[in-house]
Amino acid sequence: MSVTTASDGIKDIHTPLTDADAASLKAGDRVRITGVIYTARDAAHGRLFPLIEKGEKLPIDVRGQIIYYTGPSPARPGEVVGSIGPTTASRMDTYTPALLKLGLKGTIAKGYRSQAVKDALKQHKAVYFGSIGGAGAVLSRFVKKLEVVAYEDLGTEAIRRLEVEGFPAIVLNDCHGGDLYQDGQKAYAREDP
Repeated sequence: MSVTTASDGIKDIHTPLTDADAASLKAGDRVRITGVIYTARDAAHGRLFPLIEKGEKLPIDVRGQIIYYTGPSPARPGEVVGSIGPTTASRMDTYTPALLKLGLKGTIAKGYRSQAVKDALKQHKAVYFGSIGGAGAVLSRFVKKLEVVAYEDLGTEAIRRLEVEGFPAIVLNDCHGGDLYQDGQKAYAREDP
């Protein structure tokens, strides 16, 4: 099992993830991710999708992996990466179900997901993690190694392989239909008289 719960209640996740790992996570769980995650944004997804439609091999094996929707800024001297904050998830919603079908187990970003993505998370036992926008400089501290692995011509939107240690996130949508956004709105909704 790649998911364990630490004494502080935070779940430590080690990639790659299995169906059982995804099933053990619930909306609202705070996690620390260690291992390999990949970066990909709009432009990279735009190149992956035609390959998926044609049944061709992708430049990365997504089975058991997590894709972080980010385009990191260049590293300053002596650092691994610059600011590495999340972008809005909904921009990748068109592509996400197809990647989940191929075995992708998680995505990291900010904002809501479409119903089609939430349904695909349930169907393929995967998880959507949230990361905090505006905290990209802080998040860069959790990246220990970075390597461009595909589409280098896309610059900041190239696919990168990151080795992370204790990368903080929260489960926003789980594979059981849990949705932290909906649950939070219900919990704090004002009741009008």
